[in-house]
Amino acid sequence: MSATHIIVVDDEAPAREMVGDYLRMHGFEVTLCDGGKALRAAMAQHAPDLIVLDLNMPEEDGLSIIRDLKRQSSVAIIMLTATASPIDRVVGLELGADDYLAKPVELRELLARVRSVLRRIAPASPAAPAAAVSAAPSPRPGMARFGTKWLDEDARVLRDDDGTEHPLTASEFNLLRVFAANPKRVLSRERLLDLADARDAEAFDRAIDLRIMRIRRKIERDPAHPTVIKTVRGGGYVFTPSEK
Repeated sequence: MSATHIIVVDDEAPAREMVGDYLRMHGFEVTLCDGGKALRAAMAQHAPDLIVLDLNMPEEDGLSIIRDLKRQSSVAIIMLTATASPIDRVVGLELGADDYLAKPVELRELLARVRSVLRRIAPASPAAPAAAVSAAPSPRPGMARFGTKWLDEDARVLRDDDGTEHPLTASEFNLLRVFAANPKRVLSRERLLDLADARDAEAFDRAIDLRIMRIRRKIERDPAHPTVIKTVRGGGYVFTPSEK
């Protein structure tokens, strides 16, 4: 079964790449487009199951794109909006959009909305299967790929492709969950301490380094030369998800 195909449309490259990376990490096939023209070309090549669409673009606004798309298909659409008025959001929904989120988008909420919309359209759309990836096991909601392992957020463990569980300490799990929600973002040690709620008796800068070292031993193919969670000199750490 092929992966669910999502097209992300945003004229701002960092925003669309961040969303695209996060959705790929959770098992979706993703195509990135910088506007309406690229979107239509991508749809001609491979029809999407869902479109994540920025409303505020300079060449062709999102409402015009929604109006045009809904004349021709019933593809699901989630609107992203930074400055659009409530009226614009209402018009978008009346034109046929399925949901909307404010920018800057919280990636975990976007993922939840994507899954919710896909569940709603699934009975009427055989072209919208559950998200899958080539590696086993097929990811379910709450699973994210980290190198050689899957993070199971519900069970709070790491899993091999064969399903074998690898326990995590509370601090390791919290750090991985933060990285999963912030792919390709450089996070300082201070920021990691805040986001992971890791300010305990051990919570000083080098404690983060020790925790990252332990995590790398569990997820990296070569912990001495990490490719999944990388050190940024003078900056902190960055999680780089694979393309699959």
